[in-house]
Amino acid sequence: MTEPSIFSRILAGDIPGEILFETDRVFVIRDIAPQAPVHLLVIPKTEQYRNVTELAASDPSLLAEMVAAAQQLADNHADGEFRLVFNTGAGAGQTVFHVHAHVLAGQLTEQSVGA
Repeated sequence: MTEPSIFSRILAGDIPGEILFETDRVFVIRDIAPQAPVHLLVIPKTEQYRNVTELAASDPSLLAEMVAAAQQLADNHADGEFRLVFNTGAGAGQTVFHVHAHVLAGQLTEQSVGA
């Protein structure tokens, strides 16, 4: 059995982290290395999907819930305007292989969005 992801460990309370928003199937935290004034992560509570392509193929309703959560966060934190990023694969900057979406708003930094 594999170790729980850092996101699952935050959700379980094993690692400190402020959960900003939560539903039955997703939760939201701040990125620890923000690339924009608003940089939040929308994360499914399940570790079943490593990336967005697996999620879209197997549970499109969960993907839709993640996008809806991103819009709600942008409405609350950024006047409704945002960039939504899913990194898929190590070569694309994914470092945590538990699917998650980056919600970015405001002026982006020059660094790429990782994790």
